[in-house]
Amino acid sequence: MNPPPALTRSDIEDFLFAEADLLNNWRLPEWLALFTDDAVYYVPSTDLAPMASPQDNLFYIADDHFRLSERVKRLMKRSAHVEFPRSKTMRLLSNVRLLAQDAASLSASAAFITYRTKDAVTDTYFGTHYYQLARDAAGLKIREKRSMLASDGLRAQCRISIII
Repeated sequence: MNPPPALTRSDIEDFLFAEADLLNNWRLPEWLALFTDDAVYYVPSTDLAPMASPQDNLFYIADDHFRLSERVKRLMKRSAHVEFPRSKTMRLLSNVRLLAQDAASLSASAAFITYRTKDAVTDTYFGTHYYQLARDAAGLKIREKRSMLASDGLRAQCRISIII
């Protein structure tokens, strides 16, 4: 059995741009389907090193797949008052880098800016997403997404009520 062909940075960009589009359009169930069953989604506090552990440090978000699926269900309900009516969001990605790959997985990063506007207030989140992606015959899946915010903190926004 031959290993799958190597993926290019352009292949990774297409996948990450599709992920951002799902989030921008509030297609959260489809976005969740991009994750493996053992996936994790992390947003560490802004004073931590990129590979800090949520077991030893404060994270804004440290979701396993179950918690992530519950977050998606909650955000899709009208009773999620902080996001109903839903915020308008726009995610911009750049500087996509393919960091490493083998036949079954790869790691990548991308600089991001996420704009969220609601009630005449626009919040800006920016930083770097780090991905661990699984690869199989069906394509790519996200095993880990770690969103490292580059701001000094969340004083301006006061919260993260959307998926970065």
